[in-house]
Amino acid sequence: MSDGIGNLPRGPARVLKAATWSWQGLCAAWRHESSFRLEVILLLLLGPLGLYLGGNGVERALLLGSLLLVLAMELANSALEAIIARYGNEHHELAGRAKDMGSAAVFVLMVNVLACWGLVLGPRLL
Repeated sequence: MSDGIGNLPRGPARVLKAATWSWQGLCAAWRHESSFRLEVILLLLLGPLGLYLGGNGVERALLLGSLLLVLAMELANSALEAIIARYGNEHHELAGRAKDMGSAAVFVLMVNVLACWGLVLGPRLL
């Protein structure tokens, strides 16, 4: 019985192939998802600021990592929406619920950004 991945390259070739697929996904998200583009721009603006303002490695990881989590969830949400769109645009309660939940997951991680940045930088400002 095959697990479906037996024909994939092994070792460095497999890593390169996986990186190629990941790059294709990032490019597709950039081309087709305005929310992803906005979040990348926010990462490019806030990421260096977080690295500068973080007092130590843990703080820098929280400030930058919280931004990266939003991007990761936006990619997953966009993938979910693409799968739903593949099966048609007619309204279906479960499809609507899935899309709403994907959007909610992105929102929760945006709240996480605010919490991380507020908890790390807030005490310095007060």
